[in-house]
Amino acid sequence: MEQFRNIGVIGREGNGVAETLVRLVEFLQMRELGIVLDEAVSELLPEHNLRVSSRRMIGEVCDLIIVVGGDGSLLGAARMLARHSAPVLGVNRGRLGFLTDISPDEIEAQVGSVLDGHYRLEKRFLLDVEVTRDGEPVGRGDALNDVVLNSGTSGHMMQFELFIDGEFVYRQRSDGLIIATPTGSTAYALSAGGPIMHPRLDAIAIVPMFPHTLSSRPIVIDGKSEIKMVVGRNNVVRPPVTCDGQVKITSQPGDVIHVRKKPHKLRLVHPLDHSFYASCRDKLGWGTHIGKEDTDV
Repeated sequence: MEQFRNIGVIGREGNGVAETLVRLVEFLQMRELGIVLDEAVSELLPEHNLRVSSRRMIGEVCDLIIVVGGDGSLLGAARMLARHSAPVLGVNRGRLGFLTDISPDEIEAQVGSVLDGHYRLEKRFLLDVEVTRDGEPVGRGDALNDVVLNSGTSGHMMQFELFIDGEFVYRQRSDGLIIATPTGSTAYALSAGGPIMHPRLDAIAIVPMFPHTLSSRPIVIDGKSEIKMVVGRNNVVRPPVTCDGQVKITSQPGDVIHVRKKPHKLRLVHPLDHSFYASCRDKLGWGTHIGKEDTDV
């Protein structure tokens, strides 16, 4: 396992984040490690005397990045960090914490174990999206969770066409369409009735949002597929395309949205005892215990 010596710290203002950042930095200093703070973290710790870097560059100077916050914080960092080789570890100060799975109360034990080389490394793929108008690009983005085309207004459906690997799939009227990675299958796509996919799958879920016909159902396709959505020219709305709910590209009727797998992957670090199924039990409220009477046959 890699031994980490230069640690980047990323976070943003939120409930309990500053307190956790102080605890984390003090622990890393006790380990006599190099520490580089993201610019936003630097503002939350005004009395520090540590090195500061932009988020775009921090992945080049560090061999481990620790993100303090919720899944949204890690999603924002992931889009910047995927092009670097530095793996990412999440400390959860949010609600669900599917990606940020270290408890703030266990920083010393769990982060310490990772620094000692006891961890699991996962690779998560991202999606690239490009919006073109009359053949010319008008917007680009990338997403770890999902790319969403939606009508942008409550009570208004939109029409679009879907193609996969150049083959026409369907024309649909709905509130929009969610294109989700396995990482994003437990996020917005799940709320829309999409399937839960194990993070190791090389697959993409396509989930309609309130389709006009009951026969429109989620489909799962090969992760290497190229997806194209064509916005209907008769739409009265200018449907936005969002990446992880954080990056927004406004499209127009007739625009074409291209979605494909990004060449770079995010390297995500978990403690050795991390379990995807345990996370689902905890975060989604599944049954947590099987008693003897449940296992008898």
